[in-house]
Amino acid sequence: MTFSLADEIFWIVPCGPHAPGRARTLLRGQLAAWDVCPDAASTAELLLSELVTNALRHARAPQGRDIGVRLARYDGVLRVEVADAGPVVALAPRAPTEWDEAGRGLAIVAALALRWGCCPRRHGIGKAVWAEVRGWG
Repeated sequence: MTFSLADEIFWIVPCGPHAPGRARTLLRGQLAAWDVCPDAASTAELLLSELVTNALRHARAPQGRDIGVRLARYDGVLRVEVADAGPVVALAPRAPTEWDEAGRGLAIVAALALRWGCCPRRHGIGKAVWAEVRGWG
């Protein structure tokens, strides 16, 4: 599918503790410009935050590699995608116990997304993890 520039945007977010917050700020600005409904915007923000956090914690990317964030809209669907230089892996949400302090990220993504998955990056080494939500209509 071909996207016009008005339907897709891509950012590079430096790896570090501020990456999830920076990605959320960029996302909120774009979703406001696209007039995405508040429920979809909140869900997309949570999904993006989880995906960026997972990229920071688990990607095992080489030092100095940044995170790519892609946002696209098509056919009433909003897609958030996070690319890192880590290897492509099989992703599956796990069921954390009530005492676990972490490990709920992919379970949250699976519960909130219409669809989600992992694929090789479009350009270069690494993977992209994506999630889609109904954006409007």
